[in-house]
Amino acid sequence: MIELKKNELVFSFPGVHDHATMGVDFQRTLRIPDDDGTYPLPAGFGRFPVRHVDDHANRVPDQWMEHGGVMLPMYQSEALWMNFSGPNRYPFAVKIAAGKIDAVTGKSWSNGLNRGPQDYVVVPKQPWLDGYCVKKGIIRQFVAMPLGAGYTAEEQLTGEAEVGGIQIIAYPMRAEIYEERVRPRLQPLMRSLGEPMMAMSMPAGAASMGLGAGGRMKQDIYRDPYDFSDWDVANSSRCFIHIANSLAWREVTGETPPTTPFTAKEYEKHGVPWFDYYGEGDAPVSGTGILDKVKSIAKFGQEKGDVPFTDNDPVTPKQVFTIGKKRLGQVREGKF
Repeated sequence: MIELKKNELVFSFPGVHDHATMGVDFQRTLRIPDDDGTYPLPAGFGRFPVRHVDDHANRVPDQWMEHGGVMLPMYQSEALWMNFSGPNRYPFAVKIAAGKIDAVTGKSWSNGLNRGPQDYVVVPKQPWLDGYCVKKGIIRQFVAMPLGAGYTAEEQLTGEAEVGGIQIIAYPMRAEIYEERVRPRLQPLMRSLGEPMMAMSMPAGAASMGLGAGGRMKQDIYRDPYDFSDWDVANSSRCFIHIANSLAWREVTGETPPTTPFTAKEYEKHGVPWFDYYGEGDAPVSGTGILDKVKSIAKFGQEKGDVPFTDNDPVTPKQVFTIGKKRLGQVREGKF
């Protein structure tokens, strides 16, 4: 079952285990410069508003109604990252795609889990995801771009601007594995660990969007530390997250879209911190090389004589904090 609660998607499997609950929210953030640099993780500026597609049936494309799920607003060239949470730290295998392009492998969407290569992240070991895995320790940031201009990873890899949005499917750990191997280790941990603060407040047409590959960022996608048979592949929930152009958001929902986020120069000027996250020995995946071949938005624009960004000046992060492991209404799935 999937529910939408306070702009967070909550995946729960009460038939598997009472603790089998995981949350996913979508954080507004700085679009890092799309240049030759590799940047630390930027902070979150709070959750994007998320709404049920079914509540706006007469104002969204028919394809959105077919897919079901939810929608959120993004400005062109705005970035996001996905934040994973769970009150009980119950393990989940989570597949994430953009335009049905797997964000870890670059391969086309498929149901089920695959280990060779690993095409999913393991939550809560993976506390967040900021972009496409292009190689070991490096991602390219998720950045919203209109479909049809060739900028999205979907268009570059498939030649089509058909799907857009974000797709998520979650598989819980088998209950007996959680009880035997995981839960006993979590009891002392959950009593002692708190949540790091990575979010901060911002200062005071339903055009379908997809996600292109933005600037380079340091982020590991961690290998699955469990046995492949530990995942309960017989139980899963999936959700389609549609991305609406912010300029059309008001027309569709009657709501004012969020304000535009900082530029990189403004981010540094205001002294907003950056972050380096270390998984304390957790092994990262290497990537398949497919997504490393996707041209970044700036590179693609340069080759076609376009200027996708008006503010892409490089910056030197001055305040970088090192952090360790992250501690501690139902959504219709529709047709995929």
